[in-house]
Amino acid sequence: MKYAILAAGEGSRLQQEGIHKSKPLVEINGEPMIKRLVHIFMDNSAEEIVIITNNETADSQQYIRQLIKEGFPIKLIVKTTPSSMHSFYELHTLLGKGKFCMTTVDTIFNEAEFHEYINAFASYDGDALMGVTDYIDDEKPLYTVLDSDLNITSFNDTPIDGHNYVSGGIYGLTDKSFPILRECIQTGQSRMRNFQRQLVNKGLYVKAYPFTKILDVDHATDILKAEDFINSIPATQQ
Repeated sequence: MKYAILAAGEGSRLQQEGIHKSKPLVEINGEPMIKRLVHIFMDNSAEEIVIITNNETADSQQYIRQLIKEGFPIKLIVKTTPSSMHSFYELHTLLGKGKFCMTTVDTIFNEAEFHEYINAFASYDGDALMGVTDYIDDEKPLYTVLDSDLNITSFNDTPIDGHNYVSGGIYGLTDKSFPILRECIQTGQSRMRNFQRQLVNKGLYVKAYPFTKILDVDHATDILKAEDFINSIPATQQ
């Protein structure tokens, strides 16, 4: 399976809080987040990993190029983009036909749960399988409205009674999403949440896959939260 990592964000909040390395290189338990994801993807049969980072993060570019020299099957795109959806657009032509899994660089999750998710996605016959969680620690969460079979019927910026899951930044997609992505760009839309809405609006079969917890590292305090979460997972699940 192919994988993609969106790592072109500025990480401005981390910089304002005293973290001076670029976001992909922020360490969780001593390991840069970008390397953690690469290792997890390799453990889940990655044939290729496409990564986009921005023009200003020379340290990330150098680090990723070193991973390529070490033999990891990475393709690197360097381009500053206005949103995560635009970053996805810049790399989507490299993902080819069929299924792929994409995450943001700061997405922290249980590796065992991710392995189960990838196995489920591999046998899934729908158009998109989105990682969701009922752990909400985001400033602007994207809520998912689900039917009884975990099909996503809408994405909402505000909570709806009885629907407690939010998007976790883990996207299992197929090339059927590309025309919708291109239409979003052509019509001036931005942000991944609007792309996700369009998947549903255009009638694609989009389903949720619940994780117990997914974290984003947006603030310096999130680093400790992520480490505490990972360290709390039993060794048999890591």
